[in-house]
Amino acid sequence: MAAAPSLAAALRSVHAVVFDTDGVITDSAPVHAAAWKQAFDACLATHAGQRPFDEAEDYRRHVDGKARRDGAVAFLASRGIDLPEGSPDDPPGTTTVWAVAARKDAVFTESLRAHPVAVWPGTVRLLRVLRDERIPCAAASASRHATELLAGAGLLDLFGAVVDGNEARRLGLPGKPDPALFVEAARRLGPSAEDTAVVEDALAGVEAGRRGGFGLVVGVDRTSSPEGAAGLRRHGADLVVLDPGDLLMAEED
Repeated sequence: MAAAPSLAAALRSVHAVVFDTDGVITDSAPVHAAAWKQAFDACLATHAGQRPFDEAEDYRRHVDGKARRDGAVAFLASRGIDLPEGSPDDPPGTTTVWAVAARKDAVFTESLRAHPVAVWPGTVRLLRVLRDERIPCAAASASRHATELLAGAGLLDLFGAVVDGNEARRLGLPGKPDPALFVEAARRLGPSAEDTAVVEDALAGVEAGRRGGFGLVVGVDRTSSPEGAAGLRRHGADLVVLDPGDLLMAEED
């Protein structure tokens, strides 16, 4: 008999699931990291003695999961660089925080136009089983490109709500590790946070899930390393998986 996937025990008691986008649904985290590297390295070049931005460690530690402005502030502070805040309307550059963030966004947008972003097949399988089980799902992301990415991948119909960076800005929601983004996504689905799971790969996002009082916080460790899994647990993950598809199990028809 063919094996039909079903939800693993960890998800059987939840009434809704909120998914982060980059690194969980779409394989876009490396594209974000590469764009940040171009933006930060241009800025670092104007400060003597600075080593280049590390797309693995610096991205994961300071930028991953955060709003662009917050990520820029966090990384620059880690290098002792204090730039003027500037304005959200600043053009791409190196002289203000917002200019660095704008440079990152310009590079990322150009990359999206040149190379479509892939999705993680395991996450798509999980989303389809959750739909079949009538468990509502939302996507939540600090990125203003999240809805565009999901639409391009043909996945929007799997979500009852999407709260992206554009919505966060419109509503004045603070970025992760504040839980506001996830709380808003859960509110739109209906069940309480206590009855909702969060699936997230970023340290800041896992911490947001824990701060928000969500009933289950799943960390996704794409690094496949003990250090990556340990970091997710320290920040509040109840369990850590290598891929969201690991939250499925096979049952005989």
